[in-house]
Amino acid sequence: MSDAVIKAEKLGKKYVIGHQAHNGRYTALRDVFMQSARDMVHKTRDLLQGKPIIQGDNIEEVWALRDVSFEVRRAEVVGIIGRNGAGKSTLLKILSRITEPTSGRIRIRARVASLLEVGTGFHPELTGRENIYLNGAILGMTRIEVKNKFDQIVAFAEVDKFLDTPVKRYSSGMYVRLAFAVAVHVEPEILLVDEVLAVGDAAFQKKCLGKMGDVAKEGRTVLFVSHNMNAVERLCGRAILLEGGEIKEDSCHVRHVIRQHLFGRDTQTRDDSEWVNVQNEFSNPWFMPSRLCVCDSKGNKLSMPVHNTSDMWVQIEGTIDLQEPLLTVGYAVFSETGTLLYWSYPTDQPESSWPQLTKGHHVLRGRVPARFLNEGSYRIELIGGLHYCQWLFEPGVRAPSVYLRVQGGLSDSPYWMAKRPGETAPVLEWVLAT
Repeated sequence: MSDAVIKAEKLGKKYVIGHQAHNGRYTALRDVFMQSARDMVHKTRDLLQGKPIIQGDNIEEVWALRDVSFEVRRAEVVGIIGRNGAGKSTLLKILSRITEPTSGRIRIRARVASLLEVGTGFHPELTGRENIYLNGAILGMTRIEVKNKFDQIVAFAEVDKFLDTPVKRYSSGMYVRLAFAVAVHVEPEILLVDEVLAVGDAAFQKKCLGKMGDVAKEGRTVLFVSHNMNAVERLCGRAILLEGGEIKEDSCHVRHVIRQHLFGRDTQTRDDSEWVNVQNEFSNPWFMPSRLCVCDSKGNKLSMPVHNTSDMWVQIEGTIDLQEPLLTVGYAVFSETGTLLYWSYPTDQPESSWPQLTKGHHVLRGRVPARFLNEGSYRIELIGGLHYCQWLFEPGVRAPSVYLRVQGGLSDSPYWMAKRPGETAPVLEWVLAT
């Protein structure tokens, strides 16, 4: 491809990590000395052979990236999305030449500026003024270039009052403002931005997104890693989805890639709005879920799409083996871009509206009033715990979800006029159906 400025071919990055073995028995002092001696011998041998020194008794290989291939054209704005640990930051570090790939190769035909971590390239003992010149030099600017753009950088970062203060006294927000200001004023042909913008406040994030949009309009290339799906959709003309270090989706249909990331690979064809037989995925005695669906007032599952001119009910079914007064069960509603709109815990309701749950099987229905949701796609996720402290679902296990498609135009609910999404739960009616 003649205008490709980045070309990655079968990139792979392997890390070797160590695990300390614990046998649970008492360890004598002589065993500690013997283990320390063995560790020293192993480390010395690895050092002489040029191998990395790995702590631990057991060694494991982890591939952060595997067989990643793609091309990026000049002036493209590409969003790289995926869960934590998917390999996004590792990919940007390889593109920035901070780390070398274990396998494959990459070709870059342009000057690169990167903003991967808060304060990358800053010296904590130097002042903001000194770090602007230092960081500019690291990114390839001459002293004259930095001097000519110094006032623009300071104005963008809004840290003029602290220019002669050592940056070790800066907050993380001040760090990232100054670092981003330097990076975007280098006028690079390729700008790599990691999730560091999440450190800044809302006004600064908006300012940065506008600046990256300006960079793209000037014919330069941007690779943008973010968990903010709204920003990715608004800024990027293409999205790459990473899962487990591999590319699972690469398309110019950004919303489609976002949906694959948020809802799973079957969302384009899935109309089923219930999950069943999930008990074996969870282990807690307080509430074992068995079914979640969107239904009518009689419990009949609604077919998608549903019209927002009628009430709908979120039905939760499950079994309680251990009665607990602090048990909290409810659901959260997310937009198709992953934004939390609201959650509805029973403890948000007047005490009389939430039925007392005893041991046994229960069916709960929470009413979503007519014209409460705008037309669009939503994900409804089951949530719960013991008075917000003990979660029902283990970390890393995705909570049961259903997908909802609504027709009928915009909502006229006074809730959306009075409250911002995610700020507080609306007052919804709960009934015990059993």
